[in-house]
Amino acid sequence: MSGPASAAVSGGAFPAGRPVTVNLLGVVEHPELGDSPYRIAADGMPYVPVGDGGIVLGLQLGDPVFGRTGDHAAPGACLVHPDQAARHALTLYSCIGNEVRVRTGSAAGARGAVIGKRGENGRVIACFAPGDLIRMRPGDQAVVHSRGQGVRPAWLPGGVTLMNIDPDLVLALPVSVDGDRDDGCLQAAVRLSVPAKLAGNGLGRPAAGWDLDLQLPAPELDGADDHLLLGDLVAVADIDARYNMGYRRGWLTIGIVVHGPSPLPGHGPGITPILTGPARALRATQDSTGQAGLTFSLLQLQ
Repeated sequence: MSGPASAAVSGGAFPAGRPVTVNLLGVVEHPELGDSPYRIAADGMPYVPVGDGGIVLGLQLGDPVFGRTGDHAAPGACLVHPDQAARHALTLYSCIGNEVRVRTGSAAGARGAVIGKRGENGRVIACFAPGDLIRMRPGDQAVVHSRGQGVRPAWLPGGVTLMNIDPDLVLALPVSVDGDRDDGCLQAAVRLSVPAKLAGNGLGRPAAGWDLDLQLPAPELDGADDHLLLGDLVAVADIDARYNMGYRRGWLTIGIVVHGPSPLPGHGPGITPILTGPARALRATQDSTGQAGLTFSLLQLQ
């Protein structure tokens, strides 16, 4: 890969060449609760937030987003770090598709992959085979072989920013480029396209380290969100995710669904943004039945 790094991450330019790989330490998270076991749902009723963080069993890429009752449940294990500065680095540097290796505990040696990230002080979501997940426990250590953040591939059209994903994985997704780098357009097939008004938690946060929650299900989508799967690509109109995510008319952001819904107001299924740019250079075609997003086989975990 060559060309200048994305200013969305580096603020400058890297010399030409392939991206470096950095080993990062992650610790499998234990779910946390405050002095009350309850959160308050959008209807004003209290609930216990099961599935928010830690190791979630029985949930995989390709499962229906609304198929399980839970709160921000992600398919796999959330990785953190006890030092907050290192935790931020772990979250910011890790990219979708990066290899993860478990180093301690009963699942030592297991291979997984990063599938996304979340805010709330920083979490990396790592996917593993079900048999490996069931042997894992909170406190196990894992190494993320991080690469990709800040890279600008030569094929990427001008004005489009790539983030949070290993550059070798991007073109294995339903993404193609029409034209040359100067005046070309990147086309993506997505499961769902939503308006900016459905964007919730994550607005105003740095896109390199947070996800963006979508307030779904939404009546105005006429049931199109019923088919949404974990790992799907979703386009959000009029959201600029180059820096801190926010509204910008005529812009488009595309992300991968990395966790399920939440009863909390302003929350919902979360996407990790991977592409953002003006609509003239980045376009999405909604395919509610045939779109193929991030899968176990694509990550070579099966």
